[in-house]
Amino acid sequence: MTPALSRILALDLGKRRIGLAISDPLGITAQGLPNLVRTTKRADLALLQQLIREREVRLVLLGNPIGMRGTEGRQSGWVREFAEAIEKYTGLPVKLWDERLTSVEAGRVLRSSGISIEKRAAAVDRLSAVILLQSYLDAVAYEAAR
Repeated sequence: MTPALSRILALDLGKRRIGLAISDPLGITAQGLPNLVRTTKRADLALLQQLIREREVRLVLLGNPIGMRGTEGRQSGWVREFAEAIEKYTGLPVKLWDERLTSVEAGRVLRSSGISIEKRAAAVDRLSAVILLQSYLDAVAYEAAR
């Protein structure tokens, strides 16, 4: 597996669900995956490990819930702990990425699409992960082009 031809897995971590998105092998586009419904931390990590192996993931990107003023709060600490658990469990690097407004943007997109409120709740996690990953991929491409 060469780094240029492996994938990035993005996680939008929630208490009940983890929104998932994965890059194409070239790291250009993000596609949503079915949400992971949380059970226990150990079970969640095992499912993520399986997905990482199946999809040849080289990096895990985890949304960091930074406040609008750029400060980290309690949620950020919880995300950092989960990131450390993923690194320890999988042996892969985990990068935290600012997720400010990803859920807001996902909700806006879904409301404008006319999707029902019931379906919107589950879809917002996946779309948030897609937006998170695409923003990261775009930033990497921008830096590479400079």
